[in-house]
Amino acid sequence: MAAQIWYENDGDLSVLEGKKVAIIGYGSQGHAHALNLRDSGVDVVVGLRPTSKSVEHAKEQGLEVKSVPEAAAEADVIMILAPDQYQRNIWKNDIEPNIKPGAAVAFAHGFNIHYGYIKPSEDHPVFMVAPKGPGHIVRREYVNGRGVPVVVAVEQDPRGDAWALTLAYAKALGALRAGAIKTTFKEETETDLFGEQNVLMGGVNKLVEMGFEVLTDAGYQPEIAYFEVCHELKMIVDLMNEGGMNKDRWSCSDTAQYGDYTNTCIDEHVRERMQYHLKRIQDGSFAKEFIEDQDAGAPKFKALQEEYSNVRIETVGPKLRAMFSWNNGKDEDADMATFNGKIARTQVQ
Repeated sequence: MAAQIWYENDGDLSVLEGKKVAIIGYGSQGHAHALNLRDSGVDVVVGLRPTSKSVEHAKEQGLEVKSVPEAAAEADVIMILAPDQYQRNIWKNDIEPNIKPGAAVAFAHGFNIHYGYIKPSEDHPVFMVAPKGPGHIVRREYVNGRGVPVVVAVEQDPRGDAWALTLAYAKALGALRAGAIKTTFKEETETDLFGEQNVLMGGVNKLVEMGFEVLTDAGYQPEIAYFEVCHELKMIVDLMNEGGMNKDRWSCSDTAQYGDYTNTCIDEHVRERMQYHLKRIQDGSFAKEFIEDQDAGAPKFKALQEEYSNVRIETVGPKLRAMFSWNNGKDEDADMATFNGKIARTQVQ
């Protein structure tokens, strides 16, 4: 069955008229949601800790900023954009005791609802608008008159207006310019985690790292190995993004295509590992392991951050990236996205 997709004419901004929307967090997604909604004419308040470094930044952008309890108390829609591991405590301590009866609760990822870490009472509409891109692109595309696609879902609809509210929010975000695909909290959560763990992060990152090590262990120059397994990856992904796998294949040589078709590196053993990881996502094992580690102060997470921020490929990567004129300055911005104890995630900090 074809997916249901909504576009610009399917959302009605008047649904949000007279309503206050609280954006909880002002990180990657938080700043984009707050600014896009504000520029679409929505009454927005940003909820942050009073000591947060983001308070002044949000105020400089002309946004109203209040503490999380204060923002929650006056909001008709509360979009929670803190990292997954912090959301349930923010909900329990700051939002749930102050939320208005019937106020809607929204998310950009289904983790805490799907796994039961947050359970709004039945009188609250619960919906999701999840952009398929990082916040700075969500903001940039909106400013340029375009949008980033989203997936949308409704978990609770006590009044029968949750879908209208969801599509109005997606329109204000600029997302309906690109399209909103209907999903469920279960489907979004499980597929998102699977994609991260097995393809986008746990797949690509491990392939690049291992490919680099195999070549350099065989005596090839690290600089050459870097170009072959890392640098050229962007070109392939760009081609795939433009026209799918067929375009990336016919854009490359016959030799490259033949090697692709006869590849025995990614085989049925990988499929079996993927199925194993999917089962752990589906039964909640992964979520439980992650949250328990976070609750303990994240010792495993921090150790893994340290380990993987010092992989061998990064002994040559910074030097080569500095050669690329189009990349100048980007490594200096890495404190927004790399390790050093600061991860570029939306946080109420």
